[in-house]
Amino acid sequence: MSEPLWTAQEIAAATGGKVTQDFAATGVSIDSRSIEPGDLFVALTGARDGHEFVVQTNDKGAAGALVSKPVPVPAVLVEDTFRGLERLGEAARMRAPQTRRGAITGSVGKTSVTRAVEAGLRLAGKAHASVKSYNNHIGVPLTLARMPRDTERAVFEVGMNHADEIVPLSRMIRPHAVAITTVGPVHLENFADGEAGVARAKAEIFAGLEPEGVAVLNADNPWFDLLKAEAEKAGAAVWSFGSGEGVTARLLAFEVIDDGALVTVDLRGELIKFPLLQTGVHWGPNSLCVLLMLEALGVDRDTALRALATFEPIEGRGAETIVKIDGGSFTLVDESYNANPVSMQAALTTLGARKVAGRRIAVLTDMLELGEGSARFHAELAGPLDAANVDLVFLAGVHMKSLWEALPPTRRGGYAEVTEKLTAELTAAIRPGDVVMVKGSNGSRAGLLAKALAALDLGGRG
Repeated sequence: MSEPLWTAQEIAAATGGKVTQDFAATGVSIDSRSIEPGDLFVALTGARDGHEFVVQTNDKGAAGALVSKPVPVPAVLVEDTFRGLERLGEAARMRAPQTRRGAITGSVGKTSVTRAVEAGLRLAGKAHASVKSYNNHIGVPLTLARMPRDTERAVFEVGMNHADEIVPLSRMIRPHAVAITTVGPVHLENFADGEAGVARAKAEIFAGLEPEGVAVLNADNPWFDLLKAEAEKAGAAVWSFGSGEGVTARLLAFEVIDDGALVTVDLRGELIKFPLLQTGVHWGPNSLCVLLMLEALGVDRDTALRALATFEPIEGRGAETIVKIDGGSFTLVDESYNANPVSMQAALTTLGARKVAGRRIAVLTDMLELGEGSARFHAELAGPLDAANVDLVFLAGVHMKSLWEALPPTRRGGYAEVTEKLTAELTAAIRPGDVVMVKGSNGSRAGLLAKALAALDLGGRG
């Protein structure tokens, strides 16, 4: 039988809690709906009090619970369950001193880059990583608490909406290598000094960097000099990627080919070519970031390239589907998970580079948290849409009204203030041969439109 992830006594020692009844857990969960047999259920208090679900999780097979009030199931009793989760995460890190840890943040691409780095780590040995986008003050300690004691390498996604959020997370992870994919106009409404504030907040990732750690930075980003200075101040060795001279990994070419792309890079003076299953132009720099992070975490080059060659697009982040309809099929590109001005530009550039049998159609919903410049950021997408030779544009959301008004009438496919009300007009307009890209912020429900388009598939109907 494999060793448990946590015994009740270990949990008590880590959290300063008291064991009410002995147990051993094979996992850690904060969500009663997705509890697995053998999990430790951490009863956090938020919009709902997790203690209300402790008995329910026990009935589903949870091994025990971390609680701050008495419960009629095996448990460890602590003063504060959130602080208990943090301490459990810190204990998981300290009991695995052999683990090389990486942390990734950025305004765009951090989840995809984290997943690709994870793919390389798993090919290289015993690996651990964030699931989904568990990148905040709860997700990071939860991911740490789930880390097995024999982990060789681990990668953590780190996100933020405000200043001072990343510092404690970085200090909790204590990474050996960090990456900032890029800095852009995201969460601007929370920063009085705009994008400069976002850059400084991202630089907080250096706060917990281990001595002689590595910082992987995007040299093409306008905030590179600021980030480099902050990284060096923290004692990091800076490895850079980009398209210009003088970088560690220089992107020489990104060529879209059948079912993917071919990347040509100068890596420390060595010319390397490798394939990707991705077609998005942003995967040129992304792949270099992944290569450098894997190197910093001790993964050999061949393993890293094999991981990149087999890494598939993630749902909502560029995954493609051929949807069969009457008379043929169309291609659905699902970019519905999130959006900001930087990622919108990249997605539209990619759409424009595609060879199409029919029309290029962009389906866009609101970009959120852009502050006072929101109307301008949305209206300015008219330029990239024109450069990409997009034939029809469908828009949803109050902020997208600014873009609708900036579009020429010939490009207007349809507009609705509420996302759901665009569905009928959108689905009726699709024809065989079209390439349809859906993109928007998660909060503006772009995913509903992607699902409606996928549901047109005749091949899936019995």
